[in-house]
Amino acid sequence: MDMIKVTIDGIECTAEKGQTVLQIATANGIEIPTLCYIDDLKAYGACGICTVEAENIPKLLRACSAVASDGMVISTQTPRIRQSRKIALELLLSDHTGDCKGPCSLNCPAGTDCQGYVKLISEGKFREATELVKERVPLPASIGRVCPHPCEKACRRALVEEPISIAFLKAFAADEDLKSGNKFIPEVAPATGKTVGIIGGGPAGLTAAYFLAVKGHKVTIYDAMDKMGGMLRYGIPQYRLPKEVLDMEIDTIASLGVEMKNNVKIGKDITLDEIKAKHDAVIVAIGAWQSSAMGVTGENLEGVYGGIDFLRSVALHNPVEIGKNVAVCGGGNTAMDACRSAIRLGAENVYVIYRRTRAEMPAEKVEIDEAEEEGVTYKFLCNPAEIIGENGKVKAIKLQKMVLGEADASGRRKPVPVDEYEEIQLDTVIMAIGQKINIAGFESLELTNRGNIAADTNSFRTSQEGVFAVGDATNRGASIAIEAIGEAQKASEVVDQYLKGKDVPYKKPYFVEKTVTAADLADREKISRAVMPQRSPEERKHDFNEINLGFTADMAMAEAKRCLQCGCHDYHECKLIRYANQYDVNPARFAGDKHNVAKEQKLVSIERDQNKCILCNLCVRVCDEDVKKGILGLVGRGFTTVIKPEFNKPEVTAYCKDCQKCVNACPTGALKSL
Repeated sequence: MDMIKVTIDGIECTAEKGQTVLQIATANGIEIPTLCYIDDLKAYGACGICTVEAENIPKLLRACSAVASDGMVISTQTPRIRQSRKIALELLLSDHTGDCKGPCSLNCPAGTDCQGYVKLISEGKFREATELVKERVPLPASIGRVCPHPCEKACRRALVEEPISIAFLKAFAADEDLKSGNKFIPEVAPATGKTVGIIGGGPAGLTAAYFLAVKGHKVTIYDAMDKMGGMLRYGIPQYRLPKEVLDMEIDTIASLGVEMKNNVKIGKDITLDEIKAKHDAVIVAIGAWQSSAMGVTGENLEGVYGGIDFLRSVALHNPVEIGKNVAVCGGGNTAMDACRSAIRLGAENVYVIYRRTRAEMPAEKVEIDEAEEEGVTYKFLCNPAEIIGENGKVKAIKLQKMVLGEADASGRRKPVPVDEYEEIQLDTVIMAIGQKINIAGFESLELTNRGNIAADTNSFRTSQEGVFAVGDATNRGASIAIEAIGEAQKASEVVDQYLKGKDVPYKKPYFVEKTVTAADLADREKISRAVMPQRSPEERKHDFNEINLGFTADMAMAEAKRCLQCGCHDYHECKLIRYANQYDVNPARFAGDKHNVAKEQKLVSIERDQNKCILCNLCVRVCDEDVKKGILGLVGRGFTTVIKPEFNKPEVTAYCKDCQKCVNACPTGALKSL
């Protein structure tokens, strides 16, 4: 047998004469990307991404078909090659239409595989669903209860009737896991010998700790409060999030070997520099714990409280004295938590003062409605002009009437004051208009012009080497918990690389997305969204017990089955999307006409989506060369070319059902077993 020597990327390889460059590279563990090659089939060269360079040969070679010669010196990753592959991928993707991931997952700040875990729930696989969620969110039972679910705002089921109850399904699966007696705990990698100090035990700090511990690092969380949980414990009322549930999820994180130190105040009990000296990396996740001021006369009177300060006093079972008449200023979820807590503390008249209308309130609609059911009164198009006091204590609030003018930068119509006022007698005013960070102990870090910690949005680095920052304390300021969790998960990847001596900032993946209209889904059966069982308003408003009773297994599975399964079934195995992210593609620069073909099910047991097909011809060649049936073929010429099946005999159809080799060969998810 004649043998030759070939050098590929500096590695000398011995090969049989007649082998291609791709075969030799593969045999020696050198990856050359390809979408149209299978070793058992003849080389086809359709995709154009297996290009390589050879010394003394001016043109690029296609590795799948280029036969190597003795002494050949090959390069597989030069700038010229990468550019060639990138263009080839962009051309393929410019006519590739589909959903890599469901819009629900893409709209989740933590990138949770919503579609995946909803499908598992529909199949009764509750533990597996929890495992999938915990690849991104380590507190699913807690977050599933309180998240304002941006995933549901993107759910295409709303184009049929109502979105899937994605958040409650997450909580259901996690609850089932917690009460199973054998809750899921991820496997921890071998110890790396590296240590990470995390300052702040809220959702961001706990998330970072979870993922870094799983990677084998020794993690210590320092928190100023008596218990871990941050705003999940001290800012979310018990009736929405029972702390027993939060405690069980925190215990899981502790079981990974995470050390948790409470009642540690930075700048008082220990300094940032001292924590830096103890650890190989530090993550600052201190949250935003100070209530924002309204800037109105009288806000320093006794009886005026910040929203999160009030909620914290309730969570500590030492609520401030609020009297019988309470006004809550603000329209967000904190305002809803405050007004509903005031009702439960015995206030007889609770007003929510908001300068826009109900339609513009940023709080969740369900929160707004439930507060009203419990007796809260809304005062819309009103703004505090003055808090009136007597003997240093709140007596009343003077409200200025407003009208809506032109839209502001947020897209909402701007409230404009008019010369009309109203006065309400009060005992307490709660300001729930925003929150900011307490920078004490962290003055050495660079701040933004808003007074938040400046952290790079991709690397999460601060102005100090080895110190990273995430969550409400950084950049834009306070947001929803799932955003802090998403940042912390990404930061854990960056910090893990940093501990390995690498600087690898987070990069948002590329996904193929498509637009779907109500007309596209007009044939779907209308099935109402599951209604969460609740305690009655008259019963629940007198205590802090959880108001939602939870889904039954049958309810959860039925609700999950409403999912349209938008994302690609083959996403995790798709070579096209993997290469697209490796080569930083921008298909938009080749924008033009796209195929728009309905999904085809003529193969009886196989669904073909021509919109995802890249004409690699693998399915045709497998059927022809390997299976020897020749059922598939190219139809048309040029841009109109598609792959079609040819069924002339029932036995051919029957054979197709059990074969499925074309499905296994497809590199893009254009073929799906039914």
